[in-house]
Amino acid sequence: MGDMRRIPCVILRGGTSKGIYLKSNHLPQDKEARDKVILEIFGSPDVRQIDGLAGADPLTSKVAIIGPSTHPGADVDYTFGQVSINAPYIDYSGNCGNISSGVGPFAIDEGFVAATGSMTTVRIHNTNTGKILIAEVPTEDGLAKVNGDCKIDGVPGTGAQIMMDFSGTAGSVTNKLLPTGNPVDTINTSAGPLQISIVDVSNPCVFVRAKDVGMKGGETPQEVNGNPKLLGLMEEIRAQACVMIGMAPDVATATAKSPAFPMVAYVSPAADYVDFTTGKTISKDQIDFISRMMFMQVLHKTYPGTGTACTGAAAKIPGTIVNEAIPHIDSIKIIRIGHPAGVIEIEAAFEKGELSRAAFARTARRIMEGYVYVRNS
Repeated sequence: MGDMRRIPCVILRGGTSKGIYLKSNHLPQDKEARDKVILEIFGSPDVRQIDGLAGADPLTSKVAIIGPSTHPGADVDYTFGQVSINAPYIDYSGNCGNISSGVGPFAIDEGFVAATGSMTTVRIHNTNTGKILIAEVPTEDGLAKVNGDCKIDGVPGTGAQIMMDFSGTAGSVTNKLLPTGNPVDTINTSAGPLQISIVDVSNPCVFVRAKDVGMKGGETPQEVNGNPKLLGLMEEIRAQACVMIGMAPDVATATAKSPAFPMVAYVSPAADYVDFTTGKTISKDQIDFISRMMFMQVLHKTYPGTGTACTGAAAKIPGTIVNEAIPHIDSIKIIRIGHPAGVIEIEAAFEKGELSRAAFARTARRIMEGYVYVRNS
């Protein structure tokens, strides 16, 4: 079309996020040129992303780039990018577990991986972290199965259950399960000294007690995002942890150049609270503890997939802030995390000091496939 060119793309919901999935060979090989194309596909920077495909929400401004594997132990390469809405910037410093859950179905449907009966295992090399994650994808007639009875909170209806095992992603960025070597560290903040736990599985995450940041635990997104003092403190904690684990040289750079990772959450013991999407009460006997995780400096409306894997692992590590929030943790295999829109379950286990299982259920659905147009300039 004259001064525009078209690029094949797929819009796919993975878990509680929605992403634009692109093949690596359809994008420029030069990283700077590639990022300019992706920004235009998304319509960034613009507060409404009105001139692109994205939905002006951090949970829908996500890109997945898929290509043949460069790792001998994997079937495909997968690069995740968190596309900034307000700035011409894409954060590649970590992965997204929800978008990851769409990679297996995409790889099967696009012919990267041949379906094997009713269940196909896809080994995914996440280039952001250099780690392998495993997707167990239901298949039918050679394609990823979509319909099923798996219900995940934060998504209407049900779908085919995809199990995502992130046990191979321990030390994703720092090469250490506990990046500082400690289950708990103390940092100095504008609110005074605070205890934090930093754990690195799938993505590094920072955990703090809800009561230590002046929260009860079961707050809604509106309550959290309407509290600038809390948002500022949580970013202060996150940025300090980012520096502590070597992801940024200083806190200003952490906020500017690594805004997505590490993620930060506040946790509290199980209690009743209201699901903001339905208005129904989630009772304390439905969950093992409560967590509120921030993403891109606002509250995640559900719970991130990589954060789920990391939180599950943290729950099983003696002495962490997550571990102490669950008095009966030693007696449970499946950990139930209470998030703003419901509950997410994570199977977490250690064997001989190594993380042997960090698996959770997701669903995914291809929504659209076609061509997106970008300007030749």
